[in-house]
Parts: sequence; C-alpha cells; structure tokens
Amino acid sequence: MTYSAAELPIPPEIAPERTLSAAQWGMASFLVSEVAFFSTLIVAYVTFLGRDTVGPTPAQALSLKLAFGTTLCLVASSVIIHFAEAALRRGNQAAFKMLWAMTIALGVTFLLGTAYEWHDLITEQQLTISRNLFGTTYYTLVGFHGLHVTAGVIAMSIILLLAARGAVTKEHETGVQLVSWYWHFVDVVWIVV
Repeated sequence: MTYSAAELPIPPEIAPERTLSAAQWGMASFLVSEVAFFSTLIVAYVTFLGRDTVGPTPAQALSLKLAFGTTLCLVASSVIIHFAEAALRRGNQAAFKMLWAMTIALGVTFLLGTAYEWHDLITEQQLTISRNLFGTTYYTLVGFHGLHVTAGVIAMSIILLLAARGAVTKEHETGVQLVSWYWHFVDVVWIVV
C-alpha cells in the first residue's frame, strides 16, 4: 500500500515515561528490604505458634479489643496522611500541618496502646521474651514493628517542626511523599501482624 505525504497515518501520541526519582528508588529499595525482614519475623512467629507447653497462648494473653483499637489508629493514620499529602500539593499549609499532626497523634496513640499491652502481658500474664516461644517471637515481631512506628513518628515530627517554621512547601513534596510511603508500609505490616 502506498500513501502520499498527505495520506500518511498519524502515529498516536506517546506518553512520556514516568520514572521514579533517585530518592523514590532508594525508598522503594529500602521498603523491599523491610518486607524481607518482616516476612522472616512473621514466618518465625507462625512456625512456632502453638508449640509451647508452658505459659500463656496468644488466645489467653492478647486482647482482641486492644488489637482492634490500635489497628484502627494505624489504618486511620494512613488515610489521614494521604489527605495531608494532598493538602500540601494544593498548597494548603494549614490543612497539611493539622492532618500531619493528627497522623503523628494516632501513631503515638498506637505506641501507647502497645506499651499498655506489654505492661499487662508482663505484669498480669507473666509473659516475657524468655518465658516461651510465643513470648520470644511476639516481643521480637511487635518490638521491631514498634521501633519502626517510633522512627516514623520521629520523621513526621521533624517534618511538622519544619512545616511550622515555613520550611515545608509544595517544592518539598517528594520528601513528604517518602515519609508517607514509609508510614503506609508500617501500617500494612501491622495489618499482616
């Protein structure tokens, strides 16, 4: 088939390829390594679950109400941090700071709930990290998760302090986004746990 110059078919527009920045690739790589880390801890927990002959079992020791409440805090914080990012992209500093502070407050509430649970487990159930396999795997898994939540709360608090000084604007969206990715990851890990 032969076409004249005026009859040549016009190729469709090719959308520019969207790639991640170096910082985004770095955070994605870090989160993949964290998936491997937490997967190992979760597999160890599941492997040893029910093999104890001494001490309380998870059903005897853990509070479903408390677990539901702390989970609700983290799920809500993921929704709120999403809206905080959107507020920053729109340039609404007041909404960003308020929503970001709410996310921090929910993270701190989660940590306080975990501390309350651990206090009860240790004092009422006499469940320590060395009592049995459940205690060892539970405190290791939840402890490392709590450490990650603490790191997230610290990172978000630094951003909030910078935002209060006017140093976080739309131009800093990538840094805020990376902290948000980390926070979403921490929340998903908790749901799996």
